[in-house]
Amino acid sequence: MSKPQQAGVPIGTRADLIAEIERGCKPVEKWRIGTEHEKFGFRLSDRSPLGYDDPDGIAVLLRALGQRMGWREVIEGETLIGLEDPVGGGNVSLEPGGQLELSGAPLETVHQTCNEVNTHLSHVRAIAGDLGIGFIGLGFSPKWTLAQTPRMPKGRYAFMTAYMPKVGGHGLDMMYRTCTVQVNLDFSSEADMVKKLRVSLALQPVATAIFANSPFTEGRPNGFCSYRAEVWRDTDNERTGLLPFAFEDGMGFEAYVDYALSVPMYFVQRGARYIDARRGSFADFMEGRLEVLPGERPTDTDWLNHLSTLFPDARLKSYLEMRGADGGPWRRLCALPAFWTGLLYDGSALDAAWDLVKDWSSEEREKMRNDVPRLGLAARLRSDTVQDIAKQAVSIAREGLARRARTNASGEDESIFLEEVESIVWSGKTPAERLLERFHGEWEGKIDPLFAAEAY
Repeated sequence: MSKPQQAGVPIGTRADLIAEIERGCKPVEKWRIGTEHEKFGFRLSDRSPLGYDDPDGIAVLLRALGQRMGWREVIEGETLIGLEDPVGGGNVSLEPGGQLELSGAPLETVHQTCNEVNTHLSHVRAIAGDLGIGFIGLGFSPKWTLAQTPRMPKGRYAFMTAYMPKVGGHGLDMMYRTCTVQVNLDFSSEADMVKKLRVSLALQPVATAIFANSPFTEGRPNGFCSYRAEVWRDTDNERTGLLPFAFEDGMGFEAYVDYALSVPMYFVQRGARYIDARRGSFADFMEGRLEVLPGERPTDTDWLNHLSTLFPDARLKSYLEMRGADGGPWRRLCALPAFWTGLLYDGSALDAAWDLVKDWSSEEREKMRNDVPRLGLAARLRSDTVQDIAKQAVSIAREGLARRARTNASGEDESIFLEEVESIVWSGKTPAERLLERFHGEWEGKIDPLFAAEAY
């Protein structure tokens, strides 16, 4: 979630930027799990999208949700743009097309993060029901055109809206018509970060296939399992993708910082004001050579804002973000953190996952990323299908969760949340393909039944 800027600490050198990320190193006992998910709101009466200022719209929903949860309102200028837990638990943010996002608290177990998601959705359902609206989890807006999709009054989105068509064919679709679920995880050291980042990038297309859930555009099948992932293939490629440099010798905090320094900026935020900085890089800013702020140098808040405008499939901040999955129903909101926690938070599982991917070439990883949006689990890497790779990855994750041995009140470990994933992987049929079967079968080629079938 992006929030109005707080006063930052001046940055003096490149070493300060490296230190800002390195501060994320934590001992194992302090590792946490943070889950984020986005969802589309719609009117139950006619399946139309929700505007910001509508009587049954996003602003009304946010105010009611804040009152119900006891969360503070986040204001930009005079505009309500989100909510935050006053004790630091998490926040709710407003995405460009009115998608509602929960950014959860950093929690110790998948059991806890699943309880958090369930609590949040119960609050949303209670308020939405009174307003005559519902929410649905998919990777791409299934019915509305870009023109029909509302635009939220948040400063940074105005800059991104103007910039995106200049650097890709699908940037506006990404902003206004996609939803994702992601999990944020910790690392203990630079070496641990590098290994986790490499595994995460290599296996991100596998996660995309498992959670592929966006087969419809403007009411019709679009020919993809994950149209959200296809959109990302043509969205500002200077700041997206699988980061080939992360697999090169010498990868570490410095290499990621140098990558971030070179990526063109979007904006500089000063209070509620956004200053267009698209003709400079953060390296220029560090030297006081940013054309729109001559002589001014950045703060740590500027750096964090800039890092949030980089969109690789796995992103490094002071933690790692897994960004490759489509939005989905409640049961898969718990499955994604289980999958990645099992792979990355147990040493033996991480070793096994690295053994699985370490000899893949950059070209092979890229080809899999390009093929998965259309083919899903049927895409191939060498002689294996993505389904074959997914079976191995899910088995590694299950073993990792069993060794973590974080149990609930019934004595069950976190691997219970992999059951949905295992059902998908062993069937070889993505969630998107299951939806298409219903569209062509019981729904008789109509999209509206999807909203009832997949609503939270």
